[in-house]
Amino acid sequence: MKDSQRIAREKKTVKIMIGIYCTAHHGNASGICGECAGLYDYAVRRTDKCPFKERKPVCGRCQVHCHKPEMREKMRAVMRYSGPKILLSHPVLGVMHIIDRFRYKADKDRRP
Repeated sequence: MKDSQRIAREKKTVKIMIGIYCTAHHGNASGICGECAGLYDYAVRRTDKCPFKERKPVCGRCQVHCHKPEMREKMRAVMRYSGPKILLSHPVLGVMHIIDRFRYKADKDRRP
């Protein structure tokens, strides 16, 4: 299945955010460490299996939490740290991520 442009952009944004976090917390300037690569792979798998598909809200605003609690906390830490920083290093992706937070809201009554 081919990714929509928005889903592909979301995966790219997550990869960059994990890279920002990994560089700062794990000291990998040349890429991401194994732990962070595993987190990225997990996030991509969860995104690919999202029941909302094209109508998918950003994960932080979704009513269906498909990430395991441990992985969700790791991703939350990445987003908290990298969110403000992505606006400086990749402003277009950062702004688009913010727009997606408001454009694709998860309604309580909305079902996949």
